[in-house]
Amino acid sequence: MGNAKAETISRPRIETMIPADLVAIIPARGGSKGIPKKNLTDLNGRPLISYSIEAALHCPFIHRCIVSTEDEQIKNISLQWGAEVIDRPDSLSTDVSLTQDVVEHVLDVLQQEGELPDYFVLLQPTSPLRNASHIESCIEQFFAHDAACAISVTEAEHHPYKMFFLDDEQSLQPFRDEATLSQPRQLLPKVYRQNGAIYLMNTSLFLEKKSFFAQPAYPFVMSNEESIDIDTKRDLDIAAFYLRNELIYS
Repeated sequence: MGNAKAETISRPRIETMIPADLVAIIPARGGSKGIPKKNLTDLNGRPLISYSIEAALHCPFIHRCIVSTEDEQIKNISLQWGAEVIDRPDSLSTDVSLTQDVVEHVLDVLQQEGELPDYFVLLQPTSPLRNASHIESCIEQFFAHDAACAISVTEAEHHPYKMFFLDDEQSLQPFRDEATLSQPRQLLPKVYRQNGAIYLMNTSLFLEKKSFFAQPAYPFVMSNEESIDIDTKRDLDIAAFYLRNELIYS
């Protein structure tokens, strides 16, 4: 009963803090090496990018869902699924183009239109198991904690203290020190990795830092299963299995 009461009190207060112009940005270029046309590849009978568009459009806090792409086919599919599209320059569509530059371009276009939002959510199209509920919860928790940014993370499958690097002589060296190599994992601090599903930030702060990270950063923790990032055919098969059996997505 206590938790239920707290929920009914806190939720309306948090919602009043969430700006009405929150924009979702989905970067989706046409080129990809591991899986050709990856953002359009079939996942359970629909294009991969549609899952991120649908998630954004079903989140009650998202005002606009904008896809940035240079690819005409991605543009047409995105429009069919209800997103807006901002044409991306070819110079920002290479293998080494930075996502922060792509987002900055989108924000520049919105500013020229007089529609620059106070906050934006970056959604990578390769995270099909991140749904509207995840986005909604992340937004609520971000504003409840008065953070500078929110980044979705998942617990690292392999602890970095157990890892090595190669020195100049190509000899193994402990990433941290020798003692932690044999220390029980349970005694080591939990570590998390970015899963690429959600980044949330104040627009002015992002344009100042040119980074999606700022302190204090709120960690939106997701399970390893929810955090699958489509990079290979195997990733695609695993995501399809989860979706077919309704193990994750709702």
